[in-house]
Amino acid sequence: MNLRDNLRSLLVRLYARRVEGHLDHAQVPKHIGVIMDGNRRWAKASGSTTVHGHRAGAEKIEEFLGWCTETDVEVVTLWLLSTDNFDRPQDELVPLLGIIEDVVRTLAADGRWRVHHVGTMDLLPAGMQRTLKEAEERTAHVDGIVVNVAIGYGGRQEIADAVRSMLLDAQDKGVTMEDLAESVDVDMIGRHLYTGAQPDPDLVIRTSGEQRLSGFMLWQTAHSEYYFCEVFWPAFRKVDFLRALRDYAARHRRYGG
Repeated sequence: MNLRDNLRSLLVRLYARRVEGHLDHAQVPKHIGVIMDGNRRWAKASGSTTVHGHRAGAEKIEEFLGWCTETDVEVVTLWLLSTDNFDRPQDELVPLLGIIEDVVRTLAADGRWRVHHVGTMDLLPAGMQRTLKEAEERTAHVDGIVVNVAIGYGGRQEIADAVRSMLLDAQDKGVTMEDLAESVDVDMIGRHLYTGAQPDPDLVIRTSGEQRLSGFMLWQTAHSEYYFCEVFWPAFRKVDFLRALRDYAARHRRYGG
């Protein structure tokens, strides 16, 4: 690293400290959703391989969760693999699945996070299903940030699964379809979502400059604030995170009012 890069890095750290010093923790979002986009483009820009890009993105996760801990965030949802990602070529998908499985193991072994899977288990390899179940069991007692690992996740699929769960639950309880139709409301469907017992995201961050949700938590983000960041996920810095929090704190959430 040359003198110019060292100076730039120092200035960024000083700026991050200044932003953090003015951050009101009372206005920090309690639940942050993250669309971690740009691993492949980061790799291409740096002259590296796609697999290296995914590994670099995976390595950013613990650092990001550390920043969340410092700022009193309570729930984080990380979109690691969408249902659409299964259409990728096998020479990319297989290594990616292995990297994601390693991420889950690392988070569970850390001891600071409570891991919770959101997504469709049926799409995942048997080994990954076991890893997710073991991670949830191993961290069930942890009194730290709840980390939702969205793997095999799609927003429309989640709503379909919630409706299916609601119907099966009614059937188990002997509720007729007529009575169920009379009692269905927003809260009932919400309880059957993958995140049924959790607060909805206050803030959704998407990296890489793309400005769309791509099906991320379609139900839960009805009143969320969005922050779109130009930087690719592997290059996401603490100062970028603090800027997102500062931007969120400056907004007036009206919830339709």
